[in-house]
Amino acid sequence: MADAPFDVVGVGNAIVDVIAQSDDNDLARLDLNKGTMTLIDDAQAEWLYSEMNAGIETSGGSAANTLAGIASLGGRGAYIGKVRDDQLGTVFSHDIKAVGVDFPVRPATEGPSTARCLIFVTPDANRTMQTYLGVSVMLGPKDIDPETIGGAQITYLEGYLFDRDEAKEAFVKAAELAHAAGRRVALTLSDPFCVDRHRASFRHLVEGHVDIVFANHDEITSLYETDSFDDAVGKLVGKVDIAAVTRGADGSVIVTANEVVEVAAEPVEKVVDTTGAGDLYAAGVLYGLTQGYELSVAGRIGSICAAEVISHYGARPEVSLMDLVKEKLG
Repeated sequence: MADAPFDVVGVGNAIVDVIAQSDDNDLARLDLNKGTMTLIDDAQAEWLYSEMNAGIETSGGSAANTLAGIASLGGRGAYIGKVRDDQLGTVFSHDIKAVGVDFPVRPATEGPSTARCLIFVTPDANRTMQTYLGVSVMLGPKDIDPETIGGAQITYLEGYLFDRDEAKEAFVKAAELAHAAGRRVALTLSDPFCVDRHRASFRHLVEGHVDIVFANHDEITSLYETDSFDDAVGKLVGKVDIAAVTRGADGSVIVTANEVVEVAAEPVEKVVDTTGAGDLYAAGVLYGLTQGYELSVAGRIGSICAAEVISHYGARPEVSLMDLVKEKLG
């Protein structure tokens, strides 16, 4: 729908990422479970931050990373997420606007501080994340701006946010506003632990309010409590129009009721940090869908974007994705 002022609006946890190189000895010393994402409280966040090696601070959050990718591709994006009027809140607001994403939400003046994710990256490119969600999870229905949602071709909902009842209500409100405006709704399942915690609610959301789902192998099989990838995909496609499922080095598959598109992973000279791979894959696919590309092309753009972000530290692209895609697609 070309009349939309935005291609995609994302709704998610507004988080500042602190990324530091570490090793297995660091993880053992700090009693961290390698390769997982763990929620921590304010005190734990302060302690771990003091124990980290020197790091890079950059605004992050899954859906925000996706919107940054869409902007780098030349797409028009907006983002809805909650920050405090503190130092990290200022960092987040500045970064998201600086990459060309509209951010209409005013900082909260009370409550917990801005969220942060402490990311320990080991030499094997594995990431171990310790996340303090702070004020980000306080997002509720009142934060969902009808004009922004109605003005986007696709509203993209981040599963990581799906914890408090207010957030669930915000998701439903956003989906209903989008559909009332004749728009589409996409959801990323984000992480198997999210699905395990909220399986029934996720299924209800998927079956009643979502058109496009992004997931990986573990998330989709958890959603439908089956060991069979094909069985899980089949059940999901019966509920949504498009399922885009990533499989790491094996690429991805995009499935509709009438089509199964196998997408190869884009070659990467060296995998440095897998942070943001799924987020940037979603950016490429969403961009492709909003520009009217075939699913195979949208999937290829997703693979190109994911390959770029895993070739360096950090969850945001370091080069123009628009130029990169033009070069790769010819």
